[in-house]
Amino acid sequence: MRLNAIYLAACLLEISPAINAKPLGTAGTTQSNLHVPLEDLNPTHHQHASSKRLHGRFLHITDLHQDPHYKVFSSTDEDDACHRGKGTAGTYGAETSDCDTPQTLIDATFKWIKENVRDNVDFVVWTGDSARHDSDEKIPRVQSEVLDTNRRIASQFLETFGDGEDLSIPVISTFGNNDILPHNILLSGPNKWLKTYTDIWDKFIPEEQRHGFQRGGWYYVEVIPKKLAVFSLNTLYFFSHNAAVDGCALRSEPGYEHMEWLRIQLQFMRDRGMKVILTGHVPPARTDSKSLWDETCWQKYTLWLQQYRDIIVGGLFGHMNIDHFMIHDTQDIDLLLFEGQSAAPPRALMDDEFTVQSAGDYLEDLREDWSVLPNPKSLPISMDVDEEDLEPSDLTDASGGKTKKGKKSKKEKKRDKKKKKELKKFGGPWGERFQITHVGPSIVPNYFPTLRVIEYNITGLDDSAIWSDLLVSSEEQVDWLDQEEEDRLNDHANEDSTDHLHADDDDFSAEKRKKKHRKDKKKFKNPTPSNPGFIVPSPPSKDAPPGPAYSPQSLTLLGYTQYFANLTYINNLELASKESNDEIDTEKWRKGKHGGKVPKDDDPNPRAFHYQVEYDTFTDPIYKLKDMTVKSYLKLAHRIGKYKPSKGDRVQDGEISEESEAYEDDVDTTDDDAKHIPFSEEESVEDTAGHDLDVEKKKKHHRKQKEKKGKESSLAPLPSTCLHRYFR
Repeated sequence: MRLNAIYLAACLLEISPAINAKPLGTAGTTQSNLHVPLEDLNPTHHQHASSKRLHGRFLHITDLHQDPHYKVFSSTDEDDACHRGKGTAGTYGAETSDCDTPQTLIDATFKWIKENVRDNVDFVVWTGDSARHDSDEKIPRVQSEVLDTNRRIASQFLETFGDGEDLSIPVISTFGNNDILPHNILLSGPNKWLKTYTDIWDKFIPEEQRHGFQRGGWYYVEVIPKKLAVFSLNTLYFFSHNAAVDGCALRSEPGYEHMEWLRIQLQFMRDRGMKVILTGHVPPARTDSKSLWDETCWQKYTLWLQQYRDIIVGGLFGHMNIDHFMIHDTQDIDLLLFEGQSAAPPRALMDDEFTVQSAGDYLEDLREDWSVLPNPKSLPISMDVDEEDLEPSDLTDASGGKTKKGKKSKKEKKRDKKKKKELKKFGGPWGERFQITHVGPSIVPNYFPTLRVIEYNITGLDDSAIWSDLLVSSEEQVDWLDQEEEDRLNDHANEDSTDHLHADDDDFSAEKRKKKHRKDKKKFKNPTPSNPGFIVPSPPSKDAPPGPAYSPQSLTLLGYTQYFANLTYINNLELASKESNDEIDTEKWRKGKHGGKVPKDDDPNPRAFHYQVEYDTFTDPIYKLKDMTVKSYLKLAHRIGKYKPSKGDRVQDGEISEESEAYEDDVDTTDDDAKHIPFSEEESVEDTAGHDLDVEKKKKHHRKQKEKKGKESSLAPLPSTCLHRYFR
């Protein structure tokens, strides 16, 4: 999916004009400091390796979109697509345009990764879409080209992270909606596409899982044996634009099979004491009005994440080419949908190809949702409070005298009760009502080529085996079909006897059944709903600690460093006109920042290629993330949701306002982690009916305001300072 809208996400995050690493050629920056090894780039924030064998980092790379027909100095117009004509297509790509990726950029990227990243990461997550878009009617895509492109990219991964024959670290691959023909459409397996990709990725897919991959395009790799597995999901079976499938509710659908496989394998991982990272191409993007996944697939996926929150580390996706994250609310789970007693609210298909307008609308919808999030200031850092952590006022009664040890005054009890009530809005002190999905930016230069190196906690893993030392034996794998039948037999054997009585009792009305399922929807404690084809997984045990996505621990994601290649500087184009193109292109096809211009001569003179730091979440003054737990992202989302640009800092009618005022700084910089609040396990199941009513009122108000603004402006209001920065 093509989009030069990373700048839109940056605007929502209020990224300041100063970039952590200055582009080459600017004062104070030398070329040498952009070529140093990864571990030396920012030694102040990288964790000290607790193991000589694990580095505590992995690479996420997505949406390469290699174009074998790309020509330097061709036109970026829609009719030419960087394939012909005369224009400003640079040696390493046409940045901020809808043209795809030249081979030179692919080769240079792998060369830079080999020299700067390879020896400092433990595994690689590659989330698909390696073939070009079908955007040129004069050169339509064909099967041989799509497959040859993927073979070549797979070979480059094998050469970069191995010796050309075997891998030295695991690479977890997945295919995107453009890696098949026609794009978006994938039939139920086995089929020729799944069989062919089994051969192309034979070095990536564990041998014992290739049969399952041919059936549905899913597999996992134990990147740290017996500790951490990375799952590759075939999101095309969840994708609303795939007209060949129909969601995840019917047993005849491949999406249903995929979700059953995922449920069984997650339980298998829990039984073995392992943690899991989920990866895929199309993310589970969903707003009040639009979505990328079929609703039944989104419902099951969100429910699975909720029930297996004790083992899931996080989710990584691509496709959208926007640097952003999503928050999923488990209160949106509707179990009655699978009973046929509830209908999903109508949602339109989210655009497969974003324009600046539709991207702005989507990001504004996210910000609108985040604006009604409860304030995460009440979230504590731990569930318990020791006496030594209490403030002096906590040991003083209302009259000023000391209370007895272990007792609190009525005023303090009332205060704590109020705080506990606030915590219930988050599903407990760890924010377990919510889930986070990360969407990585792309290599294809619809903005600038970008990739991420993510750090994770390796504390306590000193003696862990590594992937190259130990491969999981085939007898440890679980066949999902056999396990599903076993679960079904156990389900019938353990079914509550009163349910059988109620089935024949006319007094057991439909209304009573609905009340029962409302309780199930809220607490997820009934693993056997009346629909025998739908099994609700068991939640974590009551004594299980919070999972790595919620509480900092071994394997928790700590943060990431984002790298980009400044193609404007690297391509070094000499243009006939020195005036920059500051027009905001709202059409479906974007010509890029140099659209409509021509080079002064036909001799390209690019500078040395390299990636440089765009920002990192450890030290960036805007992100302010201590780690990548749900709690940290809830704080960030709350700040974004409450942000209001000043009057002179908006986009009106597609033009940038001349006057720009400073941002309103309404961020509370108080260290929330210093506030410890006791919270009992029994109170972790929330009762937020009142809060939900307030949220609905706020959303209705926001929608009315948005409709009113829509009549006044053709673009969603965005800070003009950001647009000046990214289009200069």
